[in-house]
Amino acid sequence: MKKLLLALALATSANAFAAEELHLYNWNNYLSEAAAKRFEASCKCKLVQDFYGDNEEMLAKLAAGAKGYDIVVPTGFAVQTLINQKAAAPLDKSKLPNFKNLDPGYLNTFFDKGNQYSVPYSFTTTLLGYNETQLKKAGVLDKANSWALIFDPAVLAKIKGKVTVLDSQRELMAAALMYLGKPANSTSPDDWKAAKEVILKAKPFWAAFNNQSYIKLLTTGNIWVAHGYSSDMFQAQVDAKKAKRPFSVGFALQKEGNTLSLDNFVVLKDAPRKDLAYKFINFMADGKNAADLTNEVGSGNPNAAAKPFVKPEIAKVSAIFPGKADVAKLQQLQDLNAKQRRDLNRVWSEIKLK
Repeated sequence: MKKLLLALALATSANAFAAEELHLYNWNNYLSEAAAKRFEASCKCKLVQDFYGDNEEMLAKLAAGAKGYDIVVPTGFAVQTLINQKAAAPLDKSKLPNFKNLDPGYLNTFFDKGNQYSVPYSFTTTLLGYNETQLKKAGVLDKANSWALIFDPAVLAKIKGKVTVLDSQRELMAAALMYLGKPANSTSPDDWKAAKEVILKAKPFWAAFNNQSYIKLLTTGNIWVAHGYSSDMFQAQVDAKKAKRPFSVGFALQKEGNTLSLDNFVVLKDAPRKDLAYKFINFMADGKNAADLTNEVGSGNPNAAAKPFVKPEIAKVSAIFPGKADVAKLQQLQDLNAKQRRDLNRVWSEIKLK
């Protein structure tokens, strides 16, 4: 009888531990493996991650009724969407003692006044990564600091089939708008039409719309130009060096301007394990843990306590930590209303189908 009771107790204990899971819906390549393991050890729980490559993908999945996620990591405008949809849980900051570590410059933003729902985690710039060796051979390396590298047919003719762009209506349209000298957040029908025309003229020269594998393609030399996120380009650069490729990968901000994505932790209103969600967010707001993300992944950091732990060679890269002149040309994407979303979806469908 005692053996039976002991077996039942062990089984119950095992089941209880199995339920100790935090479900994080995150961007690809946006949490170091070392940090994930340290968190699991500290909370005696399991961290389960699911991944997305675009804010719209994440929002659509949640809107379609996906359940079981505790935390998502939306960019500013997507935080607005989650708040408006009443999908985000109000924060209890008494459970986040490390919130004090955050740089005030990244708090109280347009998308969440007073940070009632979101905790800044990381920021990236959306820019161009490129194969310096091949672009030099093609005679277009001097265009790497301009959106002309992916939109000007005269430039693209020299690198045809070697370019990928993000499969993201917001980011690609923003890039085209900035190339035209328009605000990244313009919702003018005329501006959208002009941006669409720029994209359609360039599209025949591109290899693909790609959110998922452009790091690998750039690292192996299969593509020469990728439109994507600064942290991904950092990773491609590191991977190419490690693999001793016969070329170098570079990345740079564009002179016409770039978008800045401030990504944030948001606890979902229907999160099964809000307790573990708070533990994770507070863990990642620790200075050393926050710095780990920058040092391993190459993303910018809104955590003031992380600065002493960031590698100097990363801190000086302007595409990761933009200087004052660059910051002046950075724009954060803002949320769209229902009509604007429908209109942009229609424009995007026309782009993808032609």
